[in-house]
Amino acid sequence: MGRYKSINIGFTFQMTTSYPSTSVEAREEVGRSICVLSYESLKIDEIIKSVSDDGAGATALFIGTTRNSYQGKVVTRLEYQAYSKLAIKTMTDIIRTAHQSATRSTHDSTPAAVPCIISCAVHHRLGTVPVGEPSIVIAVSSPHRKEASVACEQILEEVKQRVQIWKREYYEGEKEDEAEWKANSS
Repeated sequence: MGRYKSINIGFTFQMTTSYPSTSVEAREEVGRSICVLSYESLKIDEIIKSVSDDGAGATALFIGTTRNSYQGKVVTRLEYQAYSKLAIKTMTDIIRTAHQSATRSTHDSTPAAVPCIISCAVHHRLGTVPVGEPSIVIAVSSPHRKEASVACEQILEEVKQRVQIWKREYYEGEKEDEAEWKANSS
């Protein structure tokens, strides 16, 4: 089911915009890790808590926010849409790959039974995201900082390159119907 927003223009005309029915909220867990697509504001503290573990010596965090300018233009907001069914699958594949490809630091004396990556969380907003609000939050816990940092960066780059999410930037002084959809890679 899409979300609808009605805008009153004058007295007799009403325009309705909707999000495609494929751009829906989604959630999938992979072991102790989680991927989420949501129209709701991202709750950073809850996301961090979701990856916490007594065995974690580090939690790496990335928060991508809507900035107020891009290439000299004033950004008023971003809008995100996704092909959610495929996007959530791609996100979980990225998480699995991060877990499988993580290697231990040379100084790591943690027993092999303890994974290099304990838990990951990737939350991405859908719909309208005002300036200053998070569009994406990635949290990774690990016994050591290096593994957490490397995995967080790897997940971010893979999400931006591969996940079926598109964004539309709205600029001050430009007509809203001229805003263009872009792949979520910038």
